[in-house]
Amino acid sequence: MSATPNTRDTTWRDTTLTETRWLRYTLTAVALAFLALFLILPLVVVFTEALRVGLAPYFSAITEPDAVAALKLSLLVVAMAVPLNLVFGLFAAWAIAKFRFPGRSFLTSLIDLPFSVSPVIAGLVYVLLFGAHGWFGTWFADRDIQVIFALPGLVLATIFVTFPFVARELIPLMEQQGTDEELAARTLGASGMQMFWRVTLPNIKWALLYGSLLCSARALGEFGAVSVVSGHIRGETNTMPLQVEILYSEYSIQAAFAVASLLALSALLTLALKALLEWRFARELAHH
Repeated sequence: MSATPNTRDTTWRDTTLTETRWLRYTLTAVALAFLALFLILPLVVVFTEALRVGLAPYFSAITEPDAVAALKLSLLVVAMAVPLNLVFGLFAAWAIAKFRFPGRSFLTSLIDLPFSVSPVIAGLVYVLLFGAHGWFGTWFADRDIQVIFALPGLVLATIFVTFPFVARELIPLMEQQGTDEELAARTLGASGMQMFWRVTLPNIKWALLYGSLLCSARALGEFGAVSVVSGHIRGETNTMPLQVEILYSEYSIQAAFAVASLLALSALLTLALKALLEWRFARELAHH
């Protein structure tokens, strides 16, 4: 019984090392060329154009009042949208992975809805709902609450386009873990909160951080949905992607690339943190 797997393994290794070596090299070269052309080259262009006229104009562009306001607004939207998505994603993943109920598959499909709906359509939906002539616009206007062309609209649009990220990271992991540890904790007399803080949360903490990181990166770079609901008010409702668009349309090319470089830096930081979390999560799985 043991000879057959070893023979198969040897044959497979020999095949991959000799007959298909050219294919591996070709696929690797194609993948690297694709990454260089569509990912690395654009990043190089962004930083090259941002610094083309020197450091002084670069720092002047990113410290200009409208750029600073756009940065602060982007970070504020992220700070509001991500925790809400974290709570939603955690509750949704817990319900889907730990329980069986009517409509479970439908809920799972709804979580994926933002992946298939254009962000522009999502923004238009919020305008129809909360705009001056929308379904709920009059009610909010009577109470002097502005949703569209204000911070609440930006947060709502960002939540819509980013809410699958946390849930989609947690659902497969929680389904794989099952309910044995929670049931054991319940048998030992743990309360619901004790079970969550001491059993469930430690088991999903890295996936939760990973999903929150992806959610933050997506929220920071969102353009389509927030463009529709923002009104493009400089210094008030323009996030960083919208500020880049305005600067570029005004032919302030260097300033546009300077602000874009901040988004590129955030993407690189996200990549580094993503790699760190994957490494840390892999180590923890290996220890278990």
